[in-house]
Amino acid sequence: MPLIDMPLDKLKVYQGRNPRPADFDEFWDRSLEEMNSIDPKADFAPYDFASNIAECFELRFKSTKNATIYAKFARPKNFEGKIPAVLHFHGLSGSGLSWSAMLPYVSQGYCIASLDSRGQGGLSQDIGGLTGTTYTTPFVRGLDGEPEDLLCRDLFLDTAMLARIVMALDYVDEERIGTFGGSQGGALTVACAALVPEIKLCATMYPYLSDYKRVWDMDLDRGAYEGLRYYFRNFDPTHAREDEIFEKLGYIDIQFLAPRIRAKVLMQTGLLDTTCPPSTQFAAYNKITSEKDVIVYPDYGHEGIKGADDATFSFLAQL
Repeated sequence: MPLIDMPLDKLKVYQGRNPRPADFDEFWDRSLEEMNSIDPKADFAPYDFASNIAECFELRFKSTKNATIYAKFARPKNFEGKIPAVLHFHGLSGSGLSWSAMLPYVSQGYCIASLDSRGQGGLSQDIGGLTGTTYTTPFVRGLDGEPEDLLCRDLFLDTAMLARIVMALDYVDEERIGTFGGSQGGALTVACAALVPEIKLCATMYPYLSDYKRVWDMDLDRGAYEGLRYYFRNFDPTHAREDEIFEKLGYIDIQFLAPRIRAKVLMQTGLLDTTCPPSTQFAAYNKITSEKDVIVYPDYGHEGIKGADDATFSFLAQL
């Protein structure tokens, strides 16, 4: 078969290239403390959707930097006792699931929330206020400021705030929460499970936002990672600050959040992925210390994969 990255046996032991900031854990502990100090003022507005099984709501809440974040939320019309919930995160530039796409999970007797990432294709608010470039891929936003200015820090914290809100609902079983998503959504799935270790199941598909230095070394800084080349060409053309830049990106590198996960994890990946190279995904996967499994698709890249949605659904059925 064709090979664009390491052989599978090397992928399974690869530990990543990007530098880890020395104060990484302290940074995220402070960030979580800030998030937990915010009153999200969660508002569930009923949404009229023609379903015999689901009650639908538009959820808006406050998150970091006073941004208003939007998510779709659905629950069964009829249930008894406390029920599980799943949280969904979408791919780069997109938006959350359609109402109809949420119904299979409601049919399982679950609540489901699907978040719109701020500043992308949905209704969540990107309030700006940054010094430096606002162009292109999300990990570049805030790179000229302090680590707290990084947009992806707030994207990650939005997922944790959503989990906090859903887990606090009196009819949700906070011990039966799952997360799922692909690409950027796969990264946010990992981040959410890391920042909210009470989460029980984490289903991630070819996760993004991992091992930026490896992407650069492979000359794959295009598409989802085009911000790397753009930033260096425009703001550091001689690479005088290369080490500093990659270390700052380490604050929002999911491979360093992965050890915080306590959930059972399922990762799915295609070995021909040139958008999020397999080695970058395994850099995060190999740092997960909880129960985990990976499904490998040798002939697929960063695309729809036959059977992958069913594998995710079956995995989350364990809730």
